[in-house]
Amino acid sequence: MIGRLNHVAIAVPDLDAAVGQYRDTLGATVGPKQDEPDHGVTVVFITLPNTKIELLFPLGANSPIAGFLEKNPAGGIHHICYEVPDILAARDRLRASGARVLGSGEPKIGAHGKPVLFLHPKDFNGCLVELEQV
Repeated sequence: MIGRLNHVAIAVPDLDAAVGQYRDTLGATVGPKQDEPDHGVTVVFITLPNTKIELLFPLGANSPIAGFLEKNPAGGIHHICYEVPDILAARDRLRASGARVLGSGEPKIGAHGKPVLFLHPKDFNGCLVELEQV
């Protein structure tokens, strides 16, 4: 059901510092800052030859990333994202197997302009999983 690893998301306490670290220290290709109000984050994508890194920074008072950074002040891996060809079929299959889909269960449009869903970390070895339709 799942395809490629689309990205690994890392919550960061200082977005500009993290961008500089990837761009200047590691020599990576860094995209522009992108506000995602529906998800409460500002994101920057780092393009790698085989996947992407998504830097996450809180946007607004109700950002889920703010809570994550309170518990992990230095930042850390927040979630991993897998590609799926049909997000609704994936959602239905996961629900049928007992996995919990977060939120209403209806896909939202993610940072790449494609439908996404998140799966409860307790159902996936403590890892928050994002699915993105490609």
